[in-house]
Amino acid sequence: MEPVEYIPRIRDNYLRLGYKPYNWAFNTDPPPWTPLNKPLSKCRLGLAASGGIYMTGQVAFHYKDDISVRDIPTDVDTKDLRATHFAYDLSDARTDPNVVFPIDPLRRLVREGFLGGLAEPFQTFIGGIYSPRRVTQDLAPRLTARFLAEGVDAVLLVPV
Repeated sequence: MEPVEYIPRIRDNYLRLGYKPYNWAFNTDPPPWTPLNKPLSKCRLGLAASGGIYMTGQVAFHYKDDISVRDIPTDVDTKDLRATHFAYDLSDARTDPNVVFPIDPLRRLVREGFLGGLAEPFQTFIGGIYSPRRVTQDLAPRLTARFLAEGVDAVLLVPV
């Protein structure tokens, strides 16, 4: 299988949807980093996934800068998960949501003792948000506040 050329694919998709040429965000500051002070087997893990996953009964995500978040209980039945997104082929995610929202593997890692536990609930949103400002000034702080309130030790980010 050949690698997917994501940047041209995203650029072309945005143009097709009527956006002006995408202005890629370039961060010059080093990313914040806090090393774990305990083993993963003692950590509570949060999940933030941008694959547009939502549950049956929840409102699906919308196009064009939807920065809303869906809470997904960690005990959700995988068959009740749905996916919507405009920036990737949804075929695999609709067949098995774990490809963009690895909830079953994470539950298995808790059962096996590799992870101490999972935050409740997990957080999902739709990637491909055109405005970096809306992500950095609104979405990211809301997600951070939710995880801090939940007392997580680490967060797994699953970008699409």
